[in-house]
Amino acid sequence: MGTLDGKVVLVTGSGRGLGRASALVFAREGASLVGLDIMTDANDETVDLVRRGGGEMTGIAPVDLTDPEQVRRAVDDAAAAYGGLDVVYNNAAVVRFGPMPEFTVEDWRTTITGELDIPFFVSKYAWPHLVRRGGGVILNVASMAGMVAGAVPPMVAHSAANAGVIAMTRQLALEGARHGIRAVAISPGPTLTPLSDRDLGDDQAARDAITSKTLLKRFARPEEVVELAAFLASDRASYITGANYPVDGGSTAW
Repeated sequence: MGTLDGKVVLVTGSGRGLGRASALVFAREGASLVGLDIMTDANDETVDLVRRGGGEMTGIAPVDLTDPEQVRRAVDDAAAAYGGLDVVYNNAAVVRFGPMPEFTVEDWRTTITGELDIPFFVSKYAWPHLVRRGGGVILNVASMAGMVAGAVPPMVAHSAANAGVIAMTRQLALEGARHGIRAVAISPGPTLTPLSDRDLGDDQAARDAITSKTLLKRFARPEEVVELAAFLASDRASYITGANYPVDGGSTAW
């Protein structure tokens, strides 16, 4: 038996990286999955991987998660796919980096929308479905940037947005408790995903600067983050809510 048998999990940003890894791990643990993404082809690949592994998954794409009306429709469709929602895994994000002098107002607004609005919209429209289910779990993927500053890359909006995600998680836990809804944040450190690998390219100096802040001197693999998510989504974590869990290789320890 899996730890998520019988549960329906909504994953945002399921087309690649942490989203794809989470879908595979949640499916391994017995969950039925609905994945939302802006990229149809990538999302279809994740659905195919889950199904080939014996899991059950429905993909809904393309969905612009920065558009609240598209989010509302997609979340309602996700709940209809398997008769409800038990877990919301807010993984999707859009982020820009840059130092203050060159960081534009558009960069700021894009990042705040892409990292703070998205989990708010999804949680807002999933909320009544969780209430009808008698409770559930909202897992928000934040970042260690919401806890400490970072030099490489410069991250003023990323830091602000993820501090907001962590604070929002606490508030969701407070308001959700009476409905049986738990809310927990996960704050990864540097994690090697296709997107981060593309952005870093051959810049070994940047890679070394990023990993030097970790105690383990390396990037995380997506699986090392989402294994915690699978536990927090399960009934084994039934007394955990309102918390933030760094998965950062010790980056925030010093």
